Amino acid sequence: MRRLKKNIFLGLCGGVVAVLGMVRLAFPEVTQPKVEAPEPVEEVVKPEQPAVTPEQPTVTSEQPVAEPKPLQQELFKLASTPEGRVKWHPVRSVYSYAKCFPDVQDVQIQAAMHWGVKPVRNREEAEYSREQLVYVGASPLYCIDEGMRHSIPYLVPRASHLLSLIGRNYLDSLYVKGVPLHRIIVSSVLRTEDDVSRLQRRNGNATSQSCHLFGTTFDVCYNRFSTVSPPGEPERRAVQNDTLKWVLSEVLRDIREQGLCYIKYEVKQGCFHITVK
Repeated sequence: MRRLKKNIFLGLCGGVVAVLGMVRLAFPEVTQPKVEAPEPVEEVVKPEQPAVTPEQPTVTSEQPVAEPKPLQQELFKLASTPEGRVKWHPVRSVYSYAKCFPDVQDVQIQAAMHWGVKPVRNREEAEYSREQLVYVGASPLYCIDEGMRHSIPYLVPRASHLLSLIGRNYLDSLYVKGVPLHRIIVSSVLRTEDDVSRLQRRNGNATSQSCHLFGTTFDVCYNRFSTVSPPGEPERRAVQNDTLKWVLSEVLRDIREQGLCYIKYEVKQGCFHITVK
């Protein structure tokens, strides 16, 4: 191959450079780097957030989760002032014992015969009726009178539940009213026919057709209560019986208005005469 002379080669290279320079001046976009168009991004549609209602508050990572209320406060439903002080419920009593608890013997005996057991002759015979009766001699909600001689601590299940309900509601009511805790005292429960006969010799108001014969009836004292004093703590301060009686009357009024029982306010015996219904 014939070799190009040096001057001719340099002249050709200079001509090529001159042509490329003229192209760059005429078309400057030729020298710009090619940028590829970005791929289209699909738009993500977020679901609509449900409206926040007072019943469903929004909890974020910056907000501390509220701790549950103490069980004791939830149980007794204590009300508090904005400053956080406990607001005790007032003690009001009922406007009239006679009018609020008017259920006489004729009314109570019908419920006793409907819900109760067949009257038993004596305490030996009562032992054979235990399948129909519930022992109520020991409970943290109430006390059985230590001096109870003319009845035995047995009730039909329906009446046993009512007695526990009264005892529990009474303790709850004392708590929310700021009154030291006391338990109610039950002075009479199930009586046998022999018990009624012996009682009639001492008490002229005792009747042979007593509601206590059917295990549906019990008497709750309103002038005596059992003080609750936890071990290791100072002795509870003395409470006037009138205050304890007023609270008890409120509890019994509410339960009677719920249609759970009949109640007679006994003046001479110092008790509320209660029959389940």
